[in-house]
Amino acid sequence: MHDFSHIPKQDAVIWARQLTRRFGEEIAVSNVDLTIPYGSIFGFIGPSGSGKTTTVRMLTGIHAPTSGEVSVLGQEPTLFSRKLRRRIGYMPQLFVLYPDLSIDENINFTASLFGMSLFNRGKRFKEVLDFVELTEHRKKLARNISGGMQRRLSLAATLVHKPDLLFLDEPTAGIDPVLRQKFWEHFRKLKEEGRTMFITTQYVGEAAYCDYVGVLAGGQLVALDTPDGLRQQAFGGDIVNLVTEDSLRTSDLRALQNLPFVRRELDYISATQLRATVDEAATDIPALLNWFNERDIAVQSIEEYMPPFDDVFVELVREVPTNA
Repeated sequence: MHDFSHIPKQDAVIWARQLTRRFGEEIAVSNVDLTIPYGSIFGFIGPSGSGKTTTVRMLTGIHAPTSGEVSVLGQEPTLFSRKLRRRIGYMPQLFVLYPDLSIDENINFTASLFGMSLFNRGKRFKEVLDFVELTEHRKKLARNISGGMQRRLSLAATLVHKPDLLFLDEPTAGIDPVLRQKFWEHFRKLKEEGRTMFITTQYVGEAAYCDYVGVLAGGQLVALDTPDGLRQQAFGGDIVNLVTEDSLRTSDLRALQNLPFVRRELDYISATQLRATVDEAATDIPALLNWFNERDIAVQSIEEYMPPFDDVFVELVREVPTNA
């Protein structure tokens, strides 16, 4: 796991130790440790029922933890002051705005909840609606816009008061891939503005867009690292894809498997193609080429293979029971 322990509690935007939540006899979240630095995108990835939303609700003060410690923006969430709550934006999974109000009216209502002055609202409304590309639809009732537009409206309402920390619970769920990409473009722009985002998702591939990723399964945090670090952790090293001109002899394969920097069993794709897990691709690919040259084995191609995050996730949660 990536080591965030060097970041002091007071310097982390989110800090939790042994965070646990029970509902009766059921353990929804068990002993989760988190340290998230300011100005980062943190992805919380896991299947439905894994405990992602329960964790978000503890971090936002909706649920008190059964046990453990938690600090968000330097304060225990169930004790958030009104002033501190104004620094937080929360976009829930479900659409919770008013269907019989227009887009403009919904944004205005949300702004009033955060005490925004009437003087500043007009300019800010235009900024957030431009940001989510809803300006030309601002007079439409929320009930008459598409599901994707409702998600964009929810994001605009979350952003209207300029929060420093955003909790976005499955913001891209149920929307098409093009809109999903647009959302992540928005998130990157928010990061450039200095915001911190805690984003939950079932789409494992979205891990690639995050600075740090936590993998949750069965209420347990099974991994916490950078996207590249997760690949290393899942497979025990970097993966190299190798194609030779001719079929490899059994003796060559045995010798290759015994090289000191080769981890795990070789993965045989075909008679002339295999994948090897090595310590570090950048230094071990030249060593592999030298090894093949010494044996007069013609190599057609050799390159680092980046397994999709679906495969990474499967490896990380292979032996973890999930809450269906």
